[in-house]
Amino acid sequence: MRTDPLFRNRPIAALGVICLGVFVISVDATIVNVALPTLSRELGADTAQLQWIVDAYTLVMSGLLLSAGSLSDRFGRRGSLSLGLALFALTSGVAAQVNSADALIAARAAMGVGAAVIFPTTLGLITNIFTDPGPRAKAIGLWAAMVGVGVAVGPISGGWLLAHFWWGSIFMVNIPIAALAILGGALFVPTSRDPAAPRIDVGGLVLSTAGITTLVYTVIEAPTWGWTNVRTAAGFALATVVLAGFAAWERRSTHPMLDVSVFGNRRFSGGSLAVTAGFLTLFGFIFVITQYFQFIKDYTAFQAGVRLLPVAASIALASIAGPRLVERVGTTAVVAAGLTVFAAGLAWASTADAATPYTQIGVQMLLLGGGLGLTVSPATEAIMGSLSADKAGIGSAVNDTTRELGGTLGVAIAGSIFASVYSGRLGTTALPGLPAEAMRHSMALAHTVIQRLPAQQAGYVRGAVNHAFLDGLQVSSLVCAGIALGAAIVVAWLLPARAPQEDPSPALATT
Repeated sequence: MRTDPLFRNRPIAALGVICLGVFVISVDATIVNVALPTLSRELGADTAQLQWIVDAYTLVMSGLLLSAGSLSDRFGRRGSLSLGLALFALTSGVAAQVNSADALIAARAAMGVGAAVIFPTTLGLITNIFTDPGPRAKAIGLWAAMVGVGVAVGPISGGWLLAHFWWGSIFMVNIPIAALAILGGALFVPTSRDPAAPRIDVGGLVLSTAGITTLVYTVIEAPTWGWTNVRTAAGFALATVVLAGFAAWERRSTHPMLDVSVFGNRRFSGGSLAVTAGFLTLFGFIFVITQYFQFIKDYTAFQAGVRLLPVAASIALASIAGPRLVERVGTTAVVAAGLTVFAAGLAWASTADAATPYTQIGVQMLLLGGGLGLTVSPATEAIMGSLSADKAGIGSAVNDTTRELGGTLGVAIAGSIFASVYSGRLGTTALPGLPAEAMRHSMALAHTVIQRLPAQQAGYVRGAVNHAFLDGLQVSSLVCAGIALGAAIVVAWLLPARAPQEDPSPALATT
């Protein structure tokens, strides 16, 4: 069923509105990264709390995307888009007014609910507006470009806002953008729904959310507990059991939230792996590099954000070029090459130190953005092209879940590896008369302490702290590079070069 907007048959305008909606929630996934030093100082947040400020948003979003996609299929995608945007704007206003790290974590989680309602509707609407494969691939390419650019533009816009306003402005900016998108939806976006959408799978929702939350919580807290601690092992074991239970539940459910049989389709599973690996490594790298710019290079928040522009530009260009390259050489070569380029950029970035010139870092970021753009746009088209149009909402939700879960794990993994190396290296350094334990848990506190020391002692302590930080940056970047390269190898084997000519199989049509 379709309900016409005020201005009908304006697919380009509708696409613009849809891209605006996905842009604002993508920006918010990373806009806080450049504010982490500020939040550490203003709210007294330690490294683990900083990880949660970033991850609470993407964790809640990834846990609810599948159910939100099913609801949008059932009740209408344009209405879901407007509802999600309104909720996102409201919770953004709350986040801007809190006065503690824990309250901000809770507000960020609430923002994730609104984003979870928005995200799956966007690809679902695109798939129903652009029904021909060619225009649909181009529309998805632009959509992917906006997602990638939003992720990279987040720190830039956040830095500018922090330079001119208080830290809450990075959330207040969401309100006028969301309002504009709601108005544009009413004017240009046609709605669509699937009358046969199944009822909500409550058991699947509970199990998936519990399993993902347990996994991310364990990864974030492991540096504090110790990676070989019994609590850490128990956390990973519990997450494994719960997620295995989720898979078993979905296989037996008459109305599964996620039809796990879709992963038997190699285009679907290969595309999902590529998207997960791409965003896992990107989010993990951005979490660390924004702090490198401010703590090691002494850039302001805005200067740090601007230095991420090469990532944004190259993501946009490569996302648009990706579908055209696929027409010539096939999906496999483009996606595998994109992940390989991304891995090379990360490996090169791991060599950065205090003396590394920005021109070198800028080239590294061009590789990162170009690799991600070549990966995500063709992989997303592979995922969506595997499903029928009626199931676009839930298919979009699966794609978005892999994206957000990858981003959540990226911050958790890279942040935790960094924290483990940083605190470990600093723990071997003699810091007499200083709050050494607190300095190991917060880079911002360490630099605050350094600023209060006599010049001779400050130089020694700064050197030790910066050396520990750079060791953490190197190890976390190399781990992310290894993940990207491993995914490239698997994708080269798993992902078919071309979509089959026949219609999606009945098994896929049930997703």
